[in-house]
Amino acid sequence: MSPKLPSRWDLQENELHSDCRIFEVWKRRFKRRSDGVEGDFFVLDTNDWVNVLALTPAKELVLVRQFRYGTEEFSLEPPGGVIEKGEDPIVAGLRELEEETGYVGKNPRLIGMARPNAAILSNRCFFVLVQDVEKTKDLNFDLHEELVTELHHTDKLKELVQRGEITHSIGVNAIFHLFLELQSTDA
Repeated sequence: MSPKLPSRWDLQENELHSDCRIFEVWKRRFKRRSDGVEGDFFVLDTNDWVNVLALTPAKELVLVRQFRYGTEEFSLEPPGGVIEKGEDPIVAGLRELEEETGYVGKNPRLIGMARPNAAILSNRCFFVLVQDVEKTKDLNFDLHEELVTELHHTDKLKELVQRGEITHSIGVNAIFHLFLELQSTDA
């Protein structure tokens, strides 16, 4: 039996409010089908993203620590970044992993996807698993990046989340997908 769904909202107007280089802000007017209520909502439209779960042969996860401008704090998270328009998430993930950490690996595959914040963001974040990674390349940061690479054994990831060392919501979601993948391959 299907669950009862709330009423759908139909787009009435869509107007570019602001172009902010890495995203656009759209003012969208919606009308609820059930009773005709209308409202204006602001949506950030940006490219899809990718997070890479890169595992060494010793079952260590490659993480990066970097300064985040929104929180003005350091964040420990999986490497990742923007997927260019039309680019395959796996190709983007392998590029970001190499640029940010110098690691390359084998058997890349998509293990999940999440909506970073469906209330205001239109994009998706894909989770790519890469196994048997090794550091073989030089770092190639973007202009506004400076990251430190850290290796953390998969047995310690829950503790890092519980202690509040990994707080980036997409990173936590990516690690959850990694746990699901590891459970399914251990069965």
